[in-house]
Amino acid sequence: MQNSNFSIIALVKEIESPENPGALEKRVALIPKDVARLTKAGIEVFVEYGAGEGVDFSDDEYLASGAIMQSDKDIYQDKQLIIKFKGPSLASIEQMQKGSTLFCMAHFHSYPERAKLLQDNQINVIAMEEIYESPKVNTDENILSRVAMNEALKPFFANNSMGCLRVRVFSWSSRLRQAINRCSNRSPRSLRVIQPNLKFEELDVIGNDVLYFYDSKNFSDEHGIIEKLKNSGTHIFDLYEFEQKQGKQAIANYRTNHPPAKFGLRRIQCLHETGQAGAAYGLKLLAQNKPDLNIENAKVVILGYGNVGQGAIDKIYQAGVKNIHVLGRAHTAKGRIDFWLKDADLVINGAEQSAHLRSKNFLISNAHLKDLIPNGSVVIDLVGGSESNRSPVEAVINCSFLTDPHFVQSGVTISALWGWPMMGMMKETAIRYSGQIVEILIGHERLIDGLGLLKPNVEQALVCGVFEYQG
Repeated sequence: MQNSNFSIIALVKEIESPENPGALEKRVALIPKDVARLTKAGIEVFVEYGAGEGVDFSDDEYLASGAIMQSDKDIYQDKQLIIKFKGPSLASIEQMQKGSTLFCMAHFHSYPERAKLLQDNQINVIAMEEIYESPKVNTDENILSRVAMNEALKPFFANNSMGCLRVRVFSWSSRLRQAINRCSNRSPRSLRVIQPNLKFEELDVIGNDVLYFYDSKNFSDEHGIIEKLKNSGTHIFDLYEFEQKQGKQAIANYRTNHPPAKFGLRRIQCLHETGQAGAAYGLKLLAQNKPDLNIENAKVVILGYGNVGQGAIDKIYQAGVKNIHVLGRAHTAKGRIDFWLKDADLVINGAEQSAHLRSKNFLISNAHLKDLIPNGSVVIDLVGGSESNRSPVEAVINCSFLTDPHFVQSGVTISALWGWPMMGMMKETAIRYSGQIVEILIGHERLIDGLGLLKPNVEQALVCGVFEYQG
């Protein structure tokens, strides 16, 4: 295994590649401010001319950061570490020296031809999307939200009625996201995120098999709905009240009994933004397809409650949709999901599947498009895939791209756009990704120290290699 550190880095420009048709991906992997952090650490950084222009960072800014500018013909030569955002073009692989290391969003198994070329050319590949926190980071806010929902659900576990429980969460906020996640993971009969300004008469369910979960710290009960729910015999639970009475002790108990998991979230990601951007595009398409539909009354179904799904919930909630259906694993089982998809206006898939289920189990099938989801409705796939790594949406054979962002099948508009944060947030997400990448290079993970000293969370992202550098 290589033991030498990466003292020479190449930052290359995004060009047309298998997942960047038309070269419409303009983001750069490192912005000038972060290049300066690397050069101050004694690392030589070579930057391809024009690398940042697509997101408004000039060559002069890179020069001022201590970078050395090079042409596309020279940028790959004599470089130990090559950094870019998307995977490489096939032609550029031929320019890389044997044993050099490519650090990018590799999507290695989605492009088998490119994977074989990288292997044959002895290029080490570290996939940015495969690096996770190690150990998992749990904030007090996330723990509070999680344990509060646990407490709210205790009576229903005690009397074995979770399968009958209908849960409604007033609003979406960062304080509520883990409560939604936890509840979804416990498979209630149904879970919806609803607007906090609804009147009591607008609620779809009340009674002993119903739980309304809210956060009075951020909830203005303008219609006196909480008192009416109490009087109706409906269960209610206030996150803020729980925090005031039990919060500190509950968080401490959780940390004592739940040591951090070995791995957590992706270290290089804009997952929440991905969900937001996908949902925003879905709403735009829905408005075009169904101009007479009042978006507040739209039936919106979100598959998955992880970080991408939470971003979608956030955006749909901000758009004013009264009821957002959130589906967990039990709800997406074959046969059962039909109930939720029937007459849906907008379906957003943020549910990942294990590798062994890809190409075998489709959560949203072609039959669903034909028989259950109405004409003019929209399906947004936030998972995507390729012919060799299929999406849970059967109609999605390959990801769509900005060159052709959506298609219509059985009257339903479908999009599985690769790189959702590109939808209006290119510069913002480039800045965020850049900071995360530099942290991997010279922060805790110290990737800059070379392949011989990889931390476990980076080692698992080494999807091709190890090959000795022959520069």
